[in-house]
Amino acid sequence: MSNTMPSPSSSHVVIFPFMAQGHTLPLLDLSKALSHQQIKVTIITTPSNANSIAKYVTNHPDINLHEIPFPTIDGLPKGCENTSQLPSMEFLLPFLLATKELQKPFEQVLETMIKSNTPPLCVISDFFLGWSLASCQALGVPRLAFHGMGVLSMAISKSSWLHAPQIDSLSMFDPVDLPGMRLPFTLTKADLPAETVKSSNHDDPMSKFMGEAGEDDAKSWGIIVNSFKELEENHIPSFESFYMNGAKAWCLGPLFLYDEMEGLEKSINQSQISSMSTQWLDEQITPDSVIYVSFGTQAAVSDSQLDEVAFGLEESGFPFLWVVRSKSWSLPGGVEEKIKGRGLIVREWVDQRQILSHRATGGFLSHCGWNSVLESVAAGVPVLAWPMMAEQYLNAKLIVDRLGAGTSVKKVQNQGYQVLVSRQAISEGVKELMGGQKGRNARERAEALGRVARRAVQNGGSSHDTLCKLIDQLRRC
Repeated sequence: MSNTMPSPSSSHVVIFPFMAQGHTLPLLDLSKALSHQQIKVTIITTPSNANSIAKYVTNHPDINLHEIPFPTIDGLPKGCENTSQLPSMEFLLPFLLATKELQKPFEQVLETMIKSNTPPLCVISDFFLGWSLASCQALGVPRLAFHGMGVLSMAISKSSWLHAPQIDSLSMFDPVDLPGMRLPFTLTKADLPAETVKSSNHDDPMSKFMGEAGEDDAKSWGIIVNSFKELEENHIPSFESFYMNGAKAWCLGPLFLYDEMEGLEKSINQSQISSMSTQWLDEQITPDSVIYVSFGTQAAVSDSQLDEVAFGLEESGFPFLWVVRSKSWSLPGGVEEKIKGRGLIVREWVDQRQILSHRATGGFLSHCGWNSVLESVAAGVPVLAWPMMAEQYLNAKLIVDRLGAGTSVKKVQNQGYQVLVSRQAISEGVKELMGGQKGRNARERAEALGRVARRAVQNGGSSHDTLCKLIDQLRRC
């Protein structure tokens, strides 16, 4: 490595998250984990994102924010600095391209650090910010990439990108064979993230952006993974094979558990916002009786589909806590009376981890975003899988088919063939998870995985040890 590398005594890391909630939150958890190891952290972000990030790191004096301005770009709504503010996912590509304009100010931040004799041990930046690699290389700072996905789904995504021309010729539900990969479940074309196989020659603008980010990713010094060895160890070698120069995948997760293991109080005070859901859960007498329902922050769920969810939850007969993002949707006529006292629908921010760890929560109807899968596993709560986009189909297969810690909503047809999921399918899925034998088996498996997840981040655990090894290796560079 370059002679301009940090000195062995340097204890400073730069973290540069992509401006999306599901990508940012794990890196904030990583920042806290590093600060517990006496590492100073600088988080680079934009003004609007800095406002929300600051709340999460208030009690961590070793974590500092450095703001750089978000560019004004034609085709992007003014003041839009986070994917949660996009009117629709059609604006994602302009948003991604806009982040490239952050390269100069990013470089200036690094240059200032180096000139002031506080160079970072490394930069940890999101996969979507692949252009940060060139800046890091020019200044002699190692760049580690962060995807926000699990090992297996990343390996499958990378392999399917490489073999897209062959996959392109298959029909949606044909089995897919990926050379060099031992898959723990049957894979079909419909299970693959659309962006990896949408264009077999990868010549459309989104594929071009993903291809460039993928090339930068492959040249990175290492990869930070929010997972733990016991969950995905078998797939690490095939994943690492996509990287150059012997780059390692550092499994450090579940990242959000480090704060809990330190016995720290929550660093974000959301008690007023979450008190309604927490109070309602406190009133449920029977343990493991409530199914929690949330479909994440990105997937758009139609009003007609939300109607089916409402009818399905009502017909299931089980208590439920349901987070609804839609501003326009309202309960179908007659349902409100039927669910009175048995169901709670909330439209505000909720503390998902707090809900999942509540004694009353016994299941999670989830879109299977990776953060939600990890949070469910760590809480020992089985998943009723309803994947909707991106790599969620792969996460669902991992949690249901490989790990046995969940069941699936029946008749969910995958990308390209998306149909309305019926109230009957939802009702039957909830009944099976919450009251059936498959659900009982899944709960036992989830609880066992939860114990393993917590051990992983404790002193002597696999993730804790890997974090210490990573810091030591960076200091020796």
